[in-house]
Amino acid sequence: MSNVRKLPPPNRALGPRVLLAVLLACAGVLASACGSKQEQLSASSSKHFTLMLDFFPNADHAAIYSAIAHGDFRAAGLDVQPEAPADPSEPLKLLAAGKVDMAVSYEPELLLARDEGLKVVSIGALVQRPLTSIIALPGHHVAKVADLRGKHVGTAGIAYQSAELRTALQSAGVPRSSVREVNVGFNLIPAMLSGKVDATIGGFWNYEAVQLQLMHKRPVVIPVDRAGVPSYDELVLAVREDEAHTDGVDLRAFLHALTQGEREVRGDPAAAAADVVHANPSLEPKLQLESIRRTLPASVPGEAGKPFGWQNPAAWASFATWMFTHQLLTRDPRSGLQPFTNEFLPGQGI
Repeated sequence: MSNVRKLPPPNRALGPRVLLAVLLACAGVLASACGSKQEQLSASSSKHFTLMLDFFPNADHAAIYSAIAHGDFRAAGLDVQPEAPADPSEPLKLLAAGKVDMAVSYEPELLLARDEGLKVVSIGALVQRPLTSIIALPGHHVAKVADLRGKHVGTAGIAYQSAELRTALQSAGVPRSSVREVNVGFNLIPAMLSGKVDATIGGFWNYEAVQLQLMHKRPVVIPVDRAGVPSYDELVLAVREDEAHTDGVDLRAFLHALTQGEREVRGDPAAAAADVVHANPSLEPKLQLESIRRTLPASVPGEAGKPFGWQNPAAWASFATWMFTHQLLTRDPRSGLQPFTNEFLPGQGI
C-alpha cells in the first residue's frame, strides 16, 4: 500500500464495561444531560466496538492506536476494533446504516452527509484545524496564492476543495479564469513530480507535504485556512444521532480513553508512531513519526481550557455557512439540529 494519503471522493465502536458514579438521566446531541459531570469510570463487562477509519491507518489516528496499545479503551470497558474502509466514500454511509458504531470522517464530509439526509453527528475532533493545503514544488514560481495566476492546479475532483481554491484565488485577487484546474484524481504528488501541474490542492500539510520534504523537494505549503477559507475540523468522530441520544455513557467512556491516548502520543511520539506502523506495516516509520510531531499542535483546541476534541461552535457555523454560500449544501445548515456536540467530552455536559 502506498504511503501517499488518498483523499476521499466528494460524497465521500460502544457499550459499557463502564458505570458512571452518578448515572446520567439523559444525554442528547444538543440538550444538557441531567445529573452532574462525572469522569470517574469503572469497568464491569466488555463490549465490542467497531470504529471505521476514514482511510488506511496512519499518523492522524495515533491517539486511537495509542489508546489501544496502552489498554485505555479496555480499562474503560470498550473492545475497540478499528477497520479501514474498502471505499473511502463509505464510512458515514456504513455508520448511518448501523454497520459500524463510530466513524472517523471530515467536517465537510459530515455536513454533506447530513445535507443528503444521513442522521449523523460529530462528537469530537481528532484534528482541530484544516490540513488541506495548496502545495507547489520549487521551479514553478509559486510562493503565494497570487502566484497561481496563469498556472495549472491539480485537484482530486472534490467539490468543496475546488470551492476552497476559488475562495483562495478570490482572496488573493486572482481571476478564476486565469487558473486552469486539472482533475488528477488521487495522484496529487505524482502530478507535481511529473510537472503535469504547477501546484495542487487537496494534499495535507502534515502528510503529503512532509513526504515531499523527506524527499528533499522543499515544497511550498499554504494551508487553506491561511488562504481565506474559514477554519474547520479536518478530522472528526461521528456517531448516529439516535446513539448520541441513548448511549451517552458509552460515548463519554470512549472519549475519556481517547483523551488518555492523546496524552500518551504527546508523551512519546516515537512509541505512538510504532503503534501506527504496527497496525499498518506498509507505512514508512520516519514519515509517520514526523507527521505525528507536525500534527500535535493541530490537536490542541484554540480556546484555553477546552478539552482534547473540542469543537468550536462559531467555527462550525462559519464553515457551514461558507459551504451553503458556495452551493455545496442544498439546505441552510443553520436550520434543524446542529451537526456536532461537545456534550460527551471530558469535563463537558452537566
